[in-house]
Parts: sequence; structure tokens; C-alpha cells
Amino acid sequence: MKYTRLTKQQLEELHQEFINFLATQSITAEEWEGIKTDKPEVAEEELDVFSDLVWEGVLTKVEYLENISAQNMHLFQLTDKEMKLISVKVMNPNIDLSTTEGFEWFKKNWQSDFVEYLTASKAYTDNKNLDKFDLIKQGAVITKGDLYNWFDKMIE
Repeated sequence: MKYTRLTKQQLEELHQEFINFLATQSITAEEWEGIKTDKPEVAEEELDVFSDLVWEGVLTKVEYLENISAQNMHLFQLTDKEMKLISVKVMNPNIDLSTTEGFEWFKKNWQSDFVEYLTASKAYTDNKNLDKFDLIKQGAVITKGDLYNWFDKMIE
């Protein structure tokens, strides 16, 4: 397995897509029930293959990721050639960016001496989607890039 198996909830959300996936392999609903009962290891393999296909499709389309913790924001733009990073660090230990109050403080004080910025870029390894997935495993979430683009304009 290249990525990680989709959760039960994710699989339920993608129920119709999974049915279509089984259909491309000429597996009917009855046959699938039989496979789950008689050959659970084959059923597990099918779920893994489907999960990897879904992840591959999602990761190919991802353009922005955000990882926000108490004192840090890591905002990524994922271009064709590289991953661009805008890193924000809040030096005030009383501020927690992951809370509404902390983020409100940040919006008012983003230019203060209590906030540091860093920009960087990094080329992908041989597997661009795996690089993106690694960021997600570390806590990043897929976004539309509003925060990244706002910062990009402000720090130019």
C-alpha cells in the first residue's frame, strides 16, 4: 500500500465510487459479499488498492496545504516543480493560533515584533504525491490557499 487506507467514514462517503471500482473488475455486489466472507485478505487488498487510487487522484489535484499549531503556521503552495512554504511563528507563548481568540490576535498583530516569517521552497523527490502525503500525515490539511495567497501578497 502506497498511502493509507481510507477510514470507514471516507469509504462510506465514496460508496458509489467503490461500487464503480469493483465493477471495473467485473465484481458484482454478490461476489463482493462472498469475497468479504470467504477471502477477507482479498477484500482487504481491494480496499487498499481503491484507497491508493483515491489518494492518488486527490494528491494530484492538491495545490495548497496548511498546518496550523499553537505557535506556528506552515502554509504550502504545491506547484508543478516545487513546494513553496510560508512559515509564521508567534513568539508570544500566551497566543494559540489554533483557537479563534489566538487567530483574532494574530490578525490584529501580524506585523508586530512577536511574529516571525520565513519563506522557503523545496524541490520534490522522485514521488511528488508521496511528498504531499507526508505533509498531510504530519497534520497538514488541504485548503483553497486563501491564507497562503494573502501572506504571499503581504510579504512581497
